[in-house]
Amino acid sequence: MKSARKIIRAKTVMTSILLASMVCFCSCTDLSQTEKYSQKQQQKIKVVVLTGGHEFEEKPFFSLFDSYDDIEYVKAQLKDESEIFENISNWNYDVMVLFNMTQNISEKRRENFVKLLERGVGVVALHHSIGAFPDWEQYRKIIGTKFYWEETEVNGVKYQAGSYKHDVDFKVYVKDSEHPITNGITDFSIHDETYKGCVFEQDNQVLLTTDHPTSDETLCWVRNYANARVCYIQIGHGPGVYDDTNYQRLVLQAIKWCAAKED
Repeated sequence: MKSARKIIRAKTVMTSILLASMVCFCSCTDLSQTEKYSQKQQQKIKVVVLTGGHEFEEKPFFSLFDSYDDIEYVKAQLKDESEIFENISNWNYDVMVLFNMTQNISEKRRENFVKLLERGVGVVALHHSIGAFPDWEQYRKIIGTKFYWEETEVNGVKYQAGSYKHDVDFKVYVKDSEHPITNGITDFSIHDETYKGCVFEQDNQVLLTTDHPTSDETLCWVRNYANARVCYIQIGHGPGVYDDTNYQRLVLQAIKWCAAKED
């Protein structure tokens, strides 16, 4: 009888130890998963998407960013032309995506914009952002191009007004297939708006081109300004483009490269 009781006690103790071990294992597993999730959140690229000064179809445009698991973004609609650059003391974004065509930016905000680039904050400029800040010549040096709305003379050099055309079908050619931004992308066709007559900086590293007569040849390039990586992508007017897998990949890889976190 005593022997049977000892056996029962021993089984009870063993069961308790086994249950405790299982609880401990599950807790450790849960902790590990929590840590992994936290690390993944910390590794996400923090992006601010600037809009304003130009109408666009908001839902399909932002669905583009919703589809990316690698980034965490916030919207910043500029209502006072460039108010996000008024105070940059709490700036915590890795990359700013410019999709604005706001026209004015004060001297203080220009200085703060450049300070962010000196800190290494990346810039991905999309489509109509080429027409932003027309009176700020330094902006041309930053993004590598300028679209003049009217005939303009700068430092004794005259520039003609640019032109644009909606609903154009054209071919996009990958000029530099070795760059991380064009990785995995081959020549493709797109239906979009074209720009022509833009002025380009000579040190742009061109990634994409076209031969359509209503467009300038260069469509996408990269450059450096201060300590920042900069990419401009000319295509990107409407929902048909945002649904294109080539464009989706192009924008994501541009954000990663400008954040210096490319694969």
